[in-house]
Amino acid sequence: MVKKKPLRLIAEMARKIRAYRELKSRPRESQKYALDYDSMKRPLTGKMLPVLAWTDVRRESRLFSLLAGMRMFGVGRLFTRKSWLEDHTEPSYWQITKVKVDYTAENMDHGKAWGILTYKGKQEGEVKEVDKVMYHDWRLVPKHIEQQFREFEPLPEPPVRHVPYPPLLRAMLLAQHKKATGSVLAEEPALPLQRDVQFNKDYFRRQEQERQRKEGTAV
Repeated sequence: MVKKKPLRLIAEMARKIRAYRELKSRPRESQKYALDYDSMKRPLTGKMLPVLAWTDVRRESRLFSLLAGMRMFGVGRLFTRKSWLEDHTEPSYWQITKVKVDYTAENMDHGKAWGILTYKGKQEGEVKEVDKVMYHDWRLVPKHIEQQFREFEPLPEPPVRHVPYPPLLRAMLLAQHKKATGSVLAEEPALPLQRDVQFNKDYFRRQEQERQRKEGTAV
């Protein structure tokens, strides 16, 4: 019979206390993203902002600088960014659905926000956390323009163009299809000139999870 390992309650409590103290000692976002507008440096890290960002930092606002002065912290309103207005003709904006304010920050201009993103006139179906809230290029969409933003209809997608496969790759595809099905491929294989995959962090995370699901984890 295997002897049970005795519980070390004091050691476990000490571990939890150390983890709690480490969590409490972490700098808040209001401390992490604090900025000295005279020297353009962050006091916590001592890093200086890029020179190209100085104009926007002095003239534009962060998202929570706008939300802090609004009723219900701007829930339901539309917010866009200066870079979106300059780079795209289609409306791109966030509709804020939830706000979590850091009440310990001065002027309550820090926290997290969630909403529905509409990018280049295409609305996403799920609510997610708003990114880049600390950038100094956020703008509130005026109420008399909100309807114009919402009623925008994106142009239809152009048809996907196809080109023939290279000879060697074409021969490999035909041979693979014949080996798998035992018949000759009826249609000529064509290569679409469109990439539907976005190589971001979520893509590689899903690929790693799929690989672990198929291969399993090492014992």
